[in-house]
Amino acid sequence: MSDVLALVEARLRTALGEPDARAAVTFLGTDRIEVLRFLDGDVVRYATLGMSAQPMSDPTAVVADPLRGPRAELVLSVRAGRADTDKVLRLLAVLAASPQVEGLVVAPGASLDTGEPLWPGAPFTSVLVAESGGLVEDLELDEPLEPVRFLPLLPMTPNEAAWKRVQGAAALEERWLAHGTDLRDPLRSGVPLG
Repeated sequence: MSDVLALVEARLRTALGEPDARAAVTFLGTDRIEVLRFLDGDVVRYATLGMSAQPMSDPTAVVADPLRGPRAELVLSVRAGRADTDKVLRLLAVLAASPQVEGLVVAPGASLDTGEPLWPGAPFTSVLVAESGGLVEDLELDEPLEPVRFLPLLPMTPNEAAWKRVQGAAALEERWLAHGTDLRDPLRSGVPLG
C-alpha cells in the first residue's frame, strides 16, 4: 500500500511540482487521506493522496479483491485568489474516502455530491468526474494491479447537476464548451441550460 502511495506522490510531483501545503484527514475505519496543494501561476490544484492505496470494489461483491479493481486519485483545479478555496480540503478527503466508506466506484462521468458548498460562497455542491490522462498521466503498476488514474473534478451548480442526471455527462460538457465556461473560476455562475 505505502509503495503505491509513494509512486503516486512521485507522479504528482513530476506533473505538478512541489506541493506548497498538505493536510491529512482520517475517518473512522478508513486509511488516512492526504490532500496536497500545488500552485501553478494563477491556478491552485488540489490532489488527493491515499484513495488509490486500495482498489475500488463493486459494492455488490461478497468479498473485496485486495489487488484487482480500479484505483484513482482526485484532482481539482481552480483560479487562485478569487475565493477561500482551501476550505475544499476536507470535502476532497471525504470524496476520496467514499470508496472505502460507501463502497463507491468513482469513474469518469460520475457525479459526487458533497451536500454543502465546496468552499465559502461557492455556487457548487457537487463535482463531475472527468476523464483521466490529461494533467497527470495514469500511473501503471505491476500486474495484477490496475493503473492509478488521476481524475479531474469539475465543480457543478445544483442546476447543472440536475441537468446532467437527465442529459448525461457528455451533454453537460458540450454545453460548457459551447458557452466557453471557465471551469476553474471558483465563483462562476451556472451555464445556460434552456
